[in-house]
Amino acid sequence: MIKIRIAVVALLLVGFVWGAAFVLMKDAIKEQPYMDFLATRFTVAAVAMFLLRPVVASKLAPGDLKYGAVAGVVLAFAYITQTIGLELTTASISGFLTGLYVVLTPLLAWLVLKQKISLKIFIGAVLAAIGLGVLSGAATTVEFQIGQIWLIVCAVLYAVHLLVLGKFGQGRDSYRFAMLQIAFVAVVTWVFALADGYQAPPNGSVWFAIVFTALLSTVFAFWVQTWAQTIIEPSRVALLITSEVIFTALLAVGVGQEPLTLTMVVGGSIMVVAMLLVEWPTSKSKSIK
Repeated sequence: MIKIRIAVVALLLVGFVWGAAFVLMKDAIKEQPYMDFLATRFTVAAVAMFLLRPVVASKLAPGDLKYGAVAGVVLAFAYITQTIGLELTTASISGFLTGLYVVLTPLLAWLVLKQKISLKIFIGAVLAAIGLGVLSGAATTVEFQIGQIWLIVCAVLYAVHLLVLGKFGQGRDSYRFAMLQIAFVAVVTWVFALADGYQAPPNGSVWFAIVFTALLSTVFAFWVQTWAQTIIEPSRVALLITSEVIFTALLAVGVGQEPLTLTMVVGGSIMVVAMLLVEWPTSKSKSIK
């Protein structure tokens, strides 16, 4: 029970870190191509993880490399499809469609893995999706355009990544498994970055964004996510890390990037209710079997 509570708090912290990273990256990717930024970020993250714990990182267990590659490649293409979608549609709609993984995760768990999903998690997922739509202002403006199809693919890939972690991360060293995923994301993004000529970070502010996102948004966040999914089911993880959207809005308002709006308050409140519904009062939900 204590481990579950720690995992819940840690995943909310991941949501905060990812929210802060989104605000920080907003200016950085204007100065360095997004794919080049990702390649640099994930390379720094992979190297940092290896240097921090070289013995743990190098002692591969059976299946680590294979399943780490699967999870890493899925995650890489989730980032890539999100990037393509962002270039072809608005930020609000992209936030709404990408966040649909909170509903797709339990749906795919039920359809593909034949996992039973509790009514509480199902209701929480639907509420979170509604809150996400209100928060982004996209709930009434979604049309099926090419950019939005890319973002739906992205949401599916994020959901698949969560399910891969839930299924194949059990019994593995969470630090090493996270490092392998990050390394494979770096490999995939480098292929795309080199295809049109890599551009290095142009200044100190971009390097700061890279170091922040590499160490906190990548090393810390994916380590926590990989570890947490050995304790609680993917559907709950999806709900908790969707708090990223709330933190992004709060931080964007806090630093003056966006004004505080009624949709932010209403949408954020609905998402908080969704998470409280799933976790209240003592996180007694058992893992899906």
